[in-house]
Amino acid sequence: MDDATREFDRLRPRLQGIAYRMLGSVAEAEDIVQDVWLRWHAAAREAIENAEAWLVAVTTRHSIDRLRAAKIQREHYAGIWLPEPQITEPPATPEEVTERADDVSVAFLMLLERLTPEARAAFLLREVFDADYPEIASIIGRTEAACRQLVSRAKAQLREERPRRSVSREIHRRLLHAFAHAVEHGDFAAIHAMLADDAALVGDGGGRVPSFPKPLLGGRRIAQLFYAAFLRYGKGVHLELVMLNGEWALLRFIEGRLESAQSYEFEGDRIVGIQVQRNPAKLARIAARHGGAR
Repeated sequence: MDDATREFDRLRPRLQGIAYRMLGSVAEAEDIVQDVWLRWHAAAREAIENAEAWLVAVTTRHSIDRLRAAKIQREHYAGIWLPEPQITEPPATPEEVTERADDVSVAFLMLLERLTPEARAAFLLREVFDADYPEIASIIGRTEAACRQLVSRAKAQLREERPRRSVSREIHRRLLHAFAHAVEHGDFAAIHAMLADDAALVGDGGGRVPSFPKPLLGGRRIAQLFYAAFLRYGKGVHLELVMLNGEWALLRFIEGRLESAQSYEFEGDRIVGIQVQRNPAKLARIAARHGGAR
């Protein structure tokens, strides 16, 4: 392995992180990083003063271009578009708990969809990857003042609705475990008790499997949905606790096959939001890792 390859591999997680947060798709992020690798391999590296800055810039610019095209496609998406979830490892140290906040959660990635590609890039580079404004300006081709304005407007646009971790990771895990137990045992009262009255569930079927075309609102209605699956499949419903996008989440298996990946938001001890990914294309990597591929 030569020095150039070692340098790229060292920075690959950062490049993958930028592309994934920009696009909300593991597959597209991997395509971006592969393309950047090819450009890096072909570049005149003796003329590159800072390898990391060059690689981050190329990755971000490619992501902006890809997101422009993706936004047009998503306007015609069947039903609600949700990001492709990815399995993440639990933080190993207290420092990592602090570092891995909610900047990659499914709920947060959904909010980022409201931003223009340039605003999304500027916001992520500044707020998540701690880039300075001269670097951001160089990457996206704007003045420093314009970049500051982009970030400021993005923060204001997201501030009111950005998900906030209202419970610790361990409490989040404990509550999800209790909810999974209630669902698997068909305990309607317990399911309903854990859902806030104004809870909302959104689902992504990608036009390939049934899903709701708009959010399902109300704790009782959502509880009835989970209970209906128990009535239909009984012991064939199994929920597995996993770490998705930096937060504890649930994989639902029906008759041994992965049916959905479910991310949860809590306020206190009540569930206020659920994002259900059912699109088989977006579940393929998780299914391959955890079994139950369609």
